Amino acid sequence: MAITAQQVNELRTRTGAGLMDCKKALVESNGDADAAAEILRKKGAATRDKKAGRSASEGVVQSYIHTGGKVGVLVEVNCESDFVAKNEQFQLFARQLAMHIAAASPRYVKREDVPEDIVAKEKEIAAAQVVGKPPAAIEKIVQGKLEKFFSEACLLEQPFVINPDKKVNDLITENITKTGENIIVSRFVRFQIGA
Repeated sequence: MAITAQQVNELRTRTGAGLMDCKKALVESNGDADAAAEILRKKGAATRDKKAGRSASEGVVQSYIHTGGKVGVLVEVNCESDFVAKNEQFQLFARQLAMHIAAASPRYVKREDVPEDIVAKEKEIAAAQVVGKPPAAIEKIVQGKLEKFFSEACLLEQPFVINPDKKVNDLITENITKTGENIIVSRFVRFQIGA
């Protein structure tokens, strides 16, 4: 099947991937744009994993003050070079993360940041809610409730407020694919009046 420049351009606009990557994905998927987008997502995840060990010592500290001044956020987003850190797209991405944090109120960046005593307490609460069920069911229910806790409390696992079909981690993966650099959300602080 012949792949047109318009198909490649539409996929590039949709995914943000490079032209050659889009063309290869369309060829591999026989012109199916949805399948090609999935191929690019998988490639992005593989790219993210390859770049994960690379040092990300540049970046930006982005701020966001919500309308009315009742909520404010500072977030540190790191990348590998100041060239990317100064890029308008990267800065927009960091601002969107700050806005997301203001709206979604995560408590931790990733699940590894959650203290063990908090995880143990969440397991204890979940187990107390399912007393009387068979042991195998209790274990599955407790694990499900723990996963729900992580998806609410950890920034990387939250659905992205601007596009809830994606998790924040998916957005980071897309930006790693676009920039070709490792990107890490190092830390954030969320301030709220009265909280």
